[in-house]
Amino acid sequence: MGLVGGLLAGLAALVGCDSRRIAELEEGVATEADVRARFGQPEKVWDEPGGAHTLEYNRNPAGHRNYMVTIGPDGRMSALRQVLTPETFARVQPGLPLEQVRRMLGKPARQLQLPLKREQAWDWRWLEPPNTSMVFTVWFDADQRVVRTATGRDPDDPDLGKGSK
Repeated sequence: MGLVGGLLAGLAALVGCDSRRIAELEEGVATEADVRARFGQPEKVWDEPGGAHTLEYNRNPAGHRNYMVTIGPDGRMSALRQVLTPETFARVQPGLPLEQVRRMLGKPARQLQLPLKREQAWDWRWLEPPNTSMVFTVWFDADQRVVRTATGRDPDDPDLGKGSK
């Protein structure tokens, strides 16, 4: 099967498991315990206004999704969303603080320090429908503010070189 085939099979199983887990959770009915029973320990817990909080479930670096699950003050799930989307990326604008970007998109797949430019670049892998692996990159300056963003094909995508012969 090979390394790439094994990784792709594992990724497909993870995506399938996530779809099944999500289908088992109903907004306004599922509790935080239900979410944790299906998804496990969150990567991070974000406090929200009014006593709510959001559980971050990261599927990067190998996957293409990051889920944010909001639990209301009543302990019930009020939202479950996959945040690695063009709509969310469009909200990342120059000047935005690093912590706000981290909160919007979840943990990045990769962080690269660029000391000569006094910048750092963060990458998130995501899927452009139907199944093109992409990378969204955000550059931060020394003050940890967004300088610029870019989207491009995932250089690690095994299908990237196909058809170019």
